[in-house]
Amino acid sequence: MSNTASTPAAARPLSLGVIFLTLYIDLIGFSIVFPLGPNLLGYYLEIDGDRGLLGALMGWINSIALAIGNEEGTSTALRAVLFGGIISSIFSILQFIFAPFWGGLSDRVGRRPVLVYTVAGTALSYLLWALSGSFWLFLLARVLAGIFGGNLSVATAAVADVTSRAERAKAMGLVGAAFGLGLVTGPLIGALTVQLNLLDHAPGLAAIGVNPFTVPALTAFALSVVNVFWIRARFRETLTPEAAGRSAEPRLRNPLRAILGLDNAAIRGANLVGFVYQLAFVSMEVTLVFLSAERFGFDEMANGKLIGFLGLCSIITQGYIVRKLVGRVRETRMLAAGLLCSTAGLLGVGFAPSVGLLYAAVALLAFGGGLINPANTGLISLYAGTEEQGRVLGIYRSLGALARAVTPICAGVIYWTAGASTLYVVAAVLALLACAASFRLPQPVR
Repeated sequence: MSNTASTPAAARPLSLGVIFLTLYIDLIGFSIVFPLGPNLLGYYLEIDGDRGLLGALMGWINSIALAIGNEEGTSTALRAVLFGGIISSIFSILQFIFAPFWGGLSDRVGRRPVLVYTVAGTALSYLLWALSGSFWLFLLARVLAGIFGGNLSVATAAVADVTSRAERAKAMGLVGAAFGLGLVTGPLIGALTVQLNLLDHAPGLAAIGVNPFTVPALTAFALSVVNVFWIRARFRETLTPEAAGRSAEPRLRNPLRAILGLDNAAIRGANLVGFVYQLAFVSMEVTLVFLSAERFGFDEMANGKLIGFLGLCSIITQGYIVRKLVGRVRETRMLAAGLLCSTAGLLGVGFAPSVGLLYAAVALLAFGGGLINPANTGLISLYAGTEEQGRVLGIYRSLGALARAVTPICAGVIYWTAGASTLYVVAAVLALLACAASFRLPQPVR
C-alpha cells in the first residue's frame, strides 16, 4: 500500500460531494442484504438442513427460543429474528475490531489508499456471497464484509480533513445524509433484485455456487467495483504530510483497551454518550417492523413505507436542518436536544395507539437522531488533534458497531418476553441517561 500522504497541499482540495458519493455507493452495497434475512435462512436450511455449521447454529437458536419462554418455541418469526441478530452481530463485532485499525492506518498512510484497499476487499466479499452455495461460504463472505466494512471512519476522517472547525458539525450532517440515503436505497435495491433468480433460468449454475441471492450480491459487487474506480479517479488525498508524520504506528489491538486508553476525557465522554444512544436506537431499529405488524397489521409494503419515511426524515434533518442550525446552536446543545427528542420518540413508538401517532413518533425519532449523529461526530472530531482523526473516529464507529453487535439479540429477547412497550421504555431510559451524560461535555474551542 503506497503512502500518498505526501500529496502537495496545493493538490489537496476535495469536495464534500466526492466523499458523499463514496459513502453513498458503499452504503448501498452494505444494506442490500437487509431485507433478505428470512429468505436467507429458509434457503440455507433447505440446502444444509440440520447438518454442519448451520445445524449447530439453529440448534442453539431453538434452545434460546425455548429458554425465553416463547409459546411456539421454534416459530418462524422468532427463528428469523435470532438468526438475523446473530449474523448481524458477527458482522458488527468484526467492524468493532477493525474500525479503529483502518482509521489509525489512514492517519499514517493516507485516506485514499485505505479506502481503495478496503472497498476492494468489500467487493471480494460480495463476489464470494454471489457464489455461496452453502451456509459456511455465506458466513465467510459476511466475515470478510465485516473486516473491510470498518472503513467508514476513514471517509469520515477525510471530511474532518477538508473542513474548518466551525463547519465540522455541518459537514458531518452531510455524512449522515449519505448514510440515510444509502440505507434507504440499498434495501429497496435488494428487495427488487432478489426477484430475479438465475437458477430459474439456468439450474445448472448451482454447481458453481450460484444461489437465489446471486443477483443482489452481484449488484453490490458491481457497486463496489464502481466505487473503487471512483475513488481512484476523483478522491484526492486529504491527509497532510505533517499530520501523517505525527500519527502513531497503526496496530490491530484490543478495541476496548483502545477506547478505555483514550487520554482525552471529553472524547471518552462523547463516546459514552454515542454508545448508550446507539443501544437505544438499535433496539428500535431491529423491532419496529415487528411492533407495527403486531399492533397495526402492517405487511411488507406498509413496513417498507414506514422505514422509508424514517430514512427520509433522517435525510432531511441531517442534510438540511442541521446545516441551518450549525453556527446558531452549539454542538453540545444540539446533541442534548436530539437526545431529548429521541427519548420522547421512543416512548411515542412504544405506546402509539394509532398509525398516525406511530408516524409522528418515528418522525420525532428521526429528527432526534439527525441532530445527535452529526453533533456527536463533530464534537469528537473537534476534541481530537489533526494527527489522530482517523483513529479517534474509528473508535467512535467501533463503539457503534459494538452496540449493533449486542443489541439485536438482547432487544429481541426483551421484545418477545416482556413486550414492545417494556422494550421501548428501556430504550427511552437509555436515551435519557445519554442526555444526562451529554450535559457534562465541554464546548470545544473553534
